[in-house]
Amino acid sequence: MKKLLITVSAVLTLSGFLAQGAMAQTGLVSVQSPHDVATTIDKLTTVLESKGMSIFGRVNHATNAQKVDLSLRPTELLIFGNPAIGTPLMNCAQSVALDLPQKMLAWEDEEGNTWLGYNDPEYLKTRHGIEGCDEVLAKVSGALANFAKAATSE
Repeated sequence: MKKLLITVSAVLTLSGFLAQGAMAQTGLVSVQSPHDVATTIDKLTTVLESKGMSIFGRVNHATNAQKVDLSLRPTELLIFGNPAIGTPLMNCAQSVALDLPQKMLAWEDEEGNTWLGYNDPEYLKTRHGIEGCDEVLAKVSGALANFAKAATSE
């Protein structure tokens, strides 16, 4: 009986660790890119500007890490938006402003693959209790998916 309890305890502990890992990915849409991090963000910048989006900032986390004698694989964040799209979303739930402007993150994983990730608007809907704004959320979702596709295309 004692052996069974230890086994059950080990399984529960393992499933707790697995659940924590899964939760870390909740609400994140990730698309693999055939380009390096800098090129992916450059392409993303070009497509966003061509669609009339404002670029508010580009953060190179790896360069910032080097400045304090730490290392980090290539990791860059692009901050962007358009008040014509963000404002209707904030009118649905003002707290969504915490997650705006939009952001996309490009990073290199342990195997050298590049990824482009962003917040899933459905996650924001749940997080902020957005109701009655499915049309706005669908528009944002489609736009983000198209931006990511353009940035990660050959």
